[in-house]
Amino acid sequence: MTASLSRLLNIMARLRDPERGCEWDVAQTFATIAPYTVEEAYEVADAIERGDMAGLREELGDLLLQVVFHSRMAQEAGLFAFDDVADAISDKMEARHPHVFGGVADEGQSREVRWEKLKEQERAEKGASSALDGVAMALPALMRAEKLQKRAARVGFDWPDVSGPVAKVVEEIEELAEATTDEERMAEAGDFLFAAVNLVRAYGISAEEALRAANVKFERRFKGMEAIAEARGVDFAALSLDEQEGLWQEVKKGENARV
Repeated sequence: MTASLSRLLNIMARLRDPERGCEWDVAQTFATIAPYTVEEAYEVADAIERGDMAGLREELGDLLLQVVFHSRMAQEAGLFAFDDVADAISDKMEARHPHVFGGVADEGQSREVRWEKLKEQERAEKGASSALDGVAMALPALMRAEKLQKRAARVGFDWPDVSGPVAKVVEEIEELAEATTDEERMAEAGDFLFAAVNLVRAYGISAEEALRAANVKFERRFKGMEAIAEARGVDFAALSLDEQEGLWQEVKKGENARV
């Protein structure tokens, strides 16, 4: 174990010490720390998207701290320790790459096919009884919908082409419009979003990545509208919707001109 990692593990042990540690750290549980773990993973992704390598180094450290934190709590409970976590993932990576570590030929299979077969075998060994078992509930909803659909597709439950998903999206839009209660609208909205994920998946597009990109684009254009309004001495919020739409088209036209 490196000196740097030993130092981090010792720091966490000290923070969790009931007598000499930090009151906040001692009070935490797996459940209370889990949201921070998810948040740190997103901050790692954000640093990568921004090309901020100094920020990535910092965010990876924050994410590593989460692993160390959970491992320390498990060790205190007599469940497992950090070394067990490292050994488990090492065993898994070696098992999933027999063509690298085991001297086994890949038999001409693509990496994705080989990977999925190994994962299916792992799920079976864990007692999975459904093709959908093992898709984490904590995943972002769009990402989880896509994973569920891909699992179902692997056992034949999928449209043969995009015409099926297109028709389903149209159907769900109509059913959402016809819903009369909040409960019905909630259910139909979920069905519509699930169908939309299925449609973009049919085009080979990740719904999660597509929506993240759309969010970035919307934010950039909206701030562009605000900047134009401010430069012209106009209160953006006081503009009519048509006037705001005019600014939107102005920003959009400016972006297209720079491409």
